[in-house]
Amino acid sequence: MRLPTMAIVLLTVGAIGVGCGGSGVTDGDGSSQSGPGSGGSGQGSAQSTSGDFGSGGPGSGGSTGQGASSGEGASSGQGGACATQSASADLQPVYLAFAFDVSGSMGMGDEPWYDKALKWDPVVAATKQFFNDPLSEGINASLRFFPSDDEDRDEKCSAETYETPEVPMTPLPSPLFAAAIDDVTPATSADWRGGTPTLYVMQGTISFIEAQRQATPGRYAIVLVTDGYPAGCGSRANSVDRVAEAAAGALEDGVPTYVIGVDNPPIEDAPHDLDNLHQIAEAGGTENAYLIDTGNPGATSAAFKAAIDAIRGASVSCTVEIPPAPDGRTFDAQRVRVTYKSGSGNATALSYDQECASEGAWRYDSAANPTQIVLCDSTCATIQADPEAALGVDFTCEDVIVIPQ
Repeated sequence: MRLPTMAIVLLTVGAIGVGCGGSGVTDGDGSSQSGPGSGGSGQGSAQSTSGDFGSGGPGSGGSTGQGASSGEGASSGQGGACATQSASADLQPVYLAFAFDVSGSMGMGDEPWYDKALKWDPVVAATKQFFNDPLSEGINASLRFFPSDDEDRDEKCSAETYETPEVPMTPLPSPLFAAAIDDVTPATSADWRGGTPTLYVMQGTISFIEAQRQATPGRYAIVLVTDGYPAGCGSRANSVDRVAEAAAGALEDGVPTYVIGVDNPPIEDAPHDLDNLHQIAEAGGTENAYLIDTGNPGATSAAFKAAIDAIRGASVSCTVEIPPAPDGRTFDAQRVRVTYKSGSGNATALSYDQECASEGAWRYDSAANPTQIVLCDSTCATIQADPEAALGVDFTCEDVIVIPQ
């Protein structure tokens, strides 16, 4: 899903020499033709030079054709009143900070359900695929393993230990993550690490993100991958409740926490006690943890990949900064049309609805002083679920929406 790198093409139509009288293509007798979504009233209204993007639909607030004309001042492709220039803007960049559990229960083998072939191997196979997937282009990620390999309790149970990831924030796809996973994978059962200091890796990851955001603004999220509750480092301090508190604090700063729980395989006497991980996800603003069944490596890998893909989509920002109009021209908020298309399909115009009461709509962050285009929830969900999604923004020469006063 390349959503974070979808270019938003802004077709900005401005005045050249005279006021912008129309944005259409004139027909043989000099009258402008009405185009879809232009809000024109028929004869004499302007057609957008950006092409046929469909109508604005309910709530689009189309104009009544003001500014359209025929004869002198009408637009044409050869020296008319309006010309088209293009600028570009991107969706807010996404940064995912992974905290990955490498404790012995992921594959040490000291219990039948701590089976490396059933837990560790399929999970890391799907993880490697995500980090090296061309569809992850545009996402940035970091990777921190926990617990640390330091046997000193003070080091293992310190947030500072986890502030520096093994793989720093890196644009995807990248082979660095697979190499890091291979390096950390234990060669023998004795090489697995003990303890699950979840609170401290969360605190360290949050500190890492705080530093990153100062240097590189964007949309950040934590992805916690673990196969159990916090363990070691003192059960009263390192508890699910404390981890949830840390996730809630991060959410207050705009950083959600996603949780992927790797269950034990369906073996007799194997414990299945991951439900409290939902508490961390809920506190982190992501509702529920993704709980992955094990026992069938192929199914486990597929389920883990599906969880990662869902996180990849959900983490995509649906907010677009409005860039300045080219050549110092004045931005007119009522002359904007937002379009959506999938793959090579035709683009269709989304409805403008400042209250987001209608389906397939967008709004401004502020009706009085807009600085961002914000996709409403239903539209955002569609964009996030579509790996071939593309947005377009037309800056037209006439009013195509009505902004409430």
